[in-house]
Amino acid sequence: MTNLIIQVSKYVIIILMAIYTLQSYVVFRKKDEDDADFLFLRQNVIMFCMHFVAFMVLYLEMEESQLLFFYGAQVIYLAATLVLFRNLYPKASRLLINHMCMLISIGMIMITRISYDQSIKQFKIAAASTVIALFIPVIIRKLRLITKWAWVYAVLGIGLLGLVAVAARSTYGAKIAFTVGGITLQPSEFVKIIFVFCMAGLLLRAKTFKDIVVATGLAALHVLILVVSTDLGSALIFFVTYLIMLYVASRRAIYLAAGLGAGSLAAVAAYFLFSHVRVRVEVWLNPFADYAGNGYQIAQSLFAIGAGGWFGTGLFQGSPTAIPIVEQDFMFSAVTEELGGIFSICLILVCLSCFIMILNIAMRLSNPFYRLVALGLGTMYAVQVFLTVGGTMKFIPLTGVTLPFVSYGGSSMLSTLIMFAVIQGLYILREDEEDSIEKEKIYGQYPN
Repeated sequence: MTNLIIQVSKYVIIILMAIYTLQSYVVFRKKDEDDADFLFLRQNVIMFCMHFVAFMVLYLEMEESQLLFFYGAQVIYLAATLVLFRNLYPKASRLLINHMCMLISIGMIMITRISYDQSIKQFKIAAASTVIALFIPVIIRKLRLITKWAWVYAVLGIGLLGLVAVAARSTYGAKIAFTVGGITLQPSEFVKIIFVFCMAGLLLRAKTFKDIVVATGLAALHVLILVVSTDLGSALIFFVTYLIMLYVASRRAIYLAAGLGAGSLAAVAAYFLFSHVRVRVEVWLNPFADYAGNGYQIAQSLFAIGAGGWFGTGLFQGSPTAIPIVEQDFMFSAVTEELGGIFSICLILVCLSCFIMILNIAMRLSNPFYRLVALGLGTMYAVQVFLTVGGTMKFIPLTGVTLPFVSYGGSSMLSTLIMFAVIQGLYILREDEEDSIEKEKIYGQYPN
């Protein structure tokens, strides 16, 4: 009977995820606010239903009573997040709030399946991070001085990355984190946000070619420190984000072409200068040539994706733990193996819906600084998703970055929640601007 429930549940989960994803795009065509609110409510119901079905399977497989309390705690957390964001910030984007909660719930399902102890840690971090994130939109809305601190951001960002390069412990050959009071921090996750604010300020003040060179030099310094620390994934995210921000701020295709050319030359130079870069490329070209060594991770990832097929093996019916550090770098492979290719495609589409919504916010902001910040944060999010998914599928060399909200990692969870909270603050600013415009029209038609 248990096996039947597990096999049926995987199809139920796929159907629910497909409906949720479809509604993520239907909402963009909704003009009536009441219709959109009803659609968002249906998404919430679908999320809780999917969460319940998944944890029912986890309980049947694990047979641990504490799992019921853990499930209840997650339901309270998700419900509280939805209610608090909506009531504290009525003008916030419901779509981004829903996606944030949906992605976190998927992550909790998969991390619990892989390691119950890690899921407890992740849940505590998510709850604490959400409390912090709740204060961010009001700061963005009220503290207008943040638009003038470009050089403060530059010093802070470069200082943190430099500290990591010098003092951080090496993990899997990369210096990316250090431990303070038993808490492991990965500063590059937070510097990503600081970097976007820094570049937005510098690029908007850039009136001459010299100003562009200064901004580019500072961006290059961020990337170079990350490369020296062998944090290649973050280095690539910073590089692509700056390139997009530079092009949008200057509207000059020659800068984009020059950046792509310089990036290509830097990649070739890195291949010959750094042994870890050569290893990543060689593993990408043929992971099975060194199956027992460096190619083992990506080979197991490909096996997991192939085993999952379209409909997945079902929770606890696959072997995602055969992939080393699967809960961090290869969570997409674990999702695909046990929940299926259709579910994974829907997951990618939900992430794409987040990016589209962020771009929509960026395009409608009148303040050029906030517009660049929204664009930069959206680009960072999209690039990170692309690197994670592409790396696990052998589409691109593995970069070792996490899948936002879904993978295990405290720094990643906190920084992504802050990023989404910043975007919510910008969305609220946009709504404030539109309200002001409407009031001006009304008062213009009916003067006192």
